[in-house]
Amino acid sequence: MAEKNITLKDIVIDEEFRQLLPPLDAQTYSSLEQSILDYGCMNPLVLWNNTLIDGYNRYKILTEHGLPFNTMNLEFSSRNEVLIWIISTQVSRRNLTTMQLTYFRGLHYNTDKKLHGDAGRLVNNPSGHDVHLGGNTANRLSEQYSVTSRTIRRDGQIADMIDAIGRASPDAKRDILSGAARINRKQLRDLASSSDDDIEMISSEIVTGIFNDKIKAEVTDLTRTSVPGNNDKSDFHEFITFVINQLHEFINDVQSIPLNTDPIVLRKLIRTHMQKLEASYKQLN
Repeated sequence: MAEKNITLKDIVIDEEFRQLLPPLDAQTYSSLEQSILDYGCMNPLVLWNNTLIDGYNRYKILTEHGLPFNTMNLEFSSRNEVLIWIISTQVSRRNLTTMQLTYFRGLHYNTDKKLHGDAGRLVNNPSGHDVHLGGNTANRLSEQYSVTSRTIRRDGQIADMIDAIGRASPDAKRDILSGAARINRKQLRDLASSSDDDIEMISSEIVTGIFNDKIKAEVTDLTRTSVPGNNDKSDFHEFITFVINQLHEFINDVQSIPLNTDPIVLRKLIRTHMQKLEASYKQLN
């Protein structure tokens, strides 16, 4: 429903909702800004009870330039339903990093369980009749996101861990989701039993760059023990780093493949990663 007579000052910014939206890169943001300056803001800001739930980049540009705008108000019965709507909208709209997609799937799973439990639920379809959604939450979301139910549950654990780190340091959470922090999904799952003090320490290490330095040090140690006597280890060091990152990427890709996937798809995935490794290996002196 379109809304009138609302000003930018009336719009509420919710930090939890805002942090769900991956920031645009500088070039994309600049293009959006120029488009709005040239043609106006053609897409409305989406609100829930005057709280902005979609259009944060547009809101920022409109505020900076004092431009006219339209709004659309959506109705939800709870904050958790808003979270699920934002997640679904972002996943369908953007090219997300592997970690961002993992986080969104996990957050969707955790939020859905809070709303409806882990069993099937009744929903109201457009005809007005209640329809039962069979199966548990993980199974339903595995179909929606085309991954296994095991992946969905693991994503839920990872999302919980990322949120725990975010409570200690929002900057650390942002670095994880953007890829600035070189932490993988297994490392995040392994942190599940960490104490609050350990989580605060890791969050601080991520923000200050110490965490990335530790990863680099581990790679350096691996290089030194793997190629004793090598006079020029720089190329091999880069190769080892690439291999480690490639293995993490391969594991993440495999975990995201549904169990009933055609074997041809899996063979293509394996071949792609092997070709990347082969190309990097050939560059060694």
